[in-house]
Amino acid sequence: MKLRTLVWRELFERKSQMITIFLGIFLGITTVVAIKNITFYSEKAVARELDSLGANVLVLPKSVTLQDYYSADMHDEVIPESYVTLLTIAGGRGDIQGVDNLSPKLHVPVVLQDRTFALTGILPQNEFKAKAAWGGAGIFANPGGCGAIDTGAEPEPEDKKTLVRKRVIKDLGSHEILIGPDVAAALRIAEDDSLEILEESFSVIAVLPETGTIDDSRIFAHLHTVQRLSGKGPVVNCIEIVGCCKEIAGGLVENVNKLLPEAKVVTVKQVVKTQQNVNGMMEKLSMIFVVIIVVVGGAGIANYMYANVFERRREIGTLMALGAESFLILRIFLIKALLLGVVGGIAGFAAGTALAVTLGPKLAGVVVLPMPILALWAVLISSGIALAASYFPARRAARLDPCATFQEV
Repeated sequence: MKLRTLVWRELFERKSQMITIFLGIFLGITTVVAIKNITFYSEKAVARELDSLGANVLVLPKSVTLQDYYSADMHDEVIPESYVTLLTIAGGRGDIQGVDNLSPKLHVPVVLQDRTFALTGILPQNEFKAKAAWGGAGIFANPGGCGAIDTGAEPEPEDKKTLVRKRVIKDLGSHEILIGPDVAAALRIAEDDSLEILEESFSVIAVLPETGTIDDSRIFAHLHTVQRLSGKGPVVNCIEIVGCCKEIAGGLVENVNKLLPEAKVVTVKQVVKTQQNVNGMMEKLSMIFVVIIVVVGGAGIANYMYANVFERRREIGTLMALGAESFLILRIFLIKALLLGVVGGIAGFAAGTALAVTLGPKLAGVVVLPMPILALWAVLISSGIALAASYFPARRAARLDPCATFQEV
């Protein structure tokens, strides 16, 4: 009789026990795959949400009290612009990790047509690239593990929304400005119009989209132009940092505090803490289920195998008396366990993925996609547990004495 036939008959000899063991593996793997899948895309969704918020870390003068996150720069206190250099150099050395973007800002109130607006100075990307001390700092490159889900799409083009979210614009001339929608409506100006500010003429290169924040009534100009017009010199009111969520939770704020002890560093603590707690809880929950699979599933498989060996010891003895070697008996039981593990792992992965894709948008509010890598882990875990739990019962079966199995018990 062939090995395949023996294994097949062995599988279906005790159908109820086999189905019970299979369900144990199947349900455990299903739960772990579903949790892991939802957790992964939940982390990506939170990172994407933080990206849409804009800056999530602010560097402010020590004496400033933050009243409104979106108007953090609207005060008279200043810090040196050289802090930007310190941050970029520290990022290039690896002393500070997880900084996706820096944006120093200087606020100056200006009166136009008897109304007061906020003139805000920012630095475009070309300024960062032009300075040798800032080159290669990776400020405008997404750090590993951060940002939105990689769907294979083209990178987001440079547009008006990029400036609103991240204060990032590629080029901004010394006499070019971007204006919020409230400014455009109040002054009745549009793109390509000219606007006189503090006795100098500026060209409106874009009207920014509405955000519902103080940015709608801002006028954005080059930082150095605003510094010159205000007569304040190389200073800023605020440095906005777009940081990787994981790095913020892992010590980014503390590292910036050490680097800039004369400044105040604040962050969106509640958002970061919530993300950290939820994802941490999901990770712990998945580990708990892995432990349950190992303990309960492993114990169940071992018990099933021991009972199977005990009940069928005479059949095993007969096979050995007919010339079957101990290694063949060992292989029969281990291959049976391996098949149960592989099938349970594959079925659990398929069910867990379907569960995550279906429930992810409803429970976590995120779009969940299949993760093929989890199929490999599911099969490895389930087959590994099945083989480990079956080894000693299989070895016991392989060591049975054919003569002793025929004696009356």
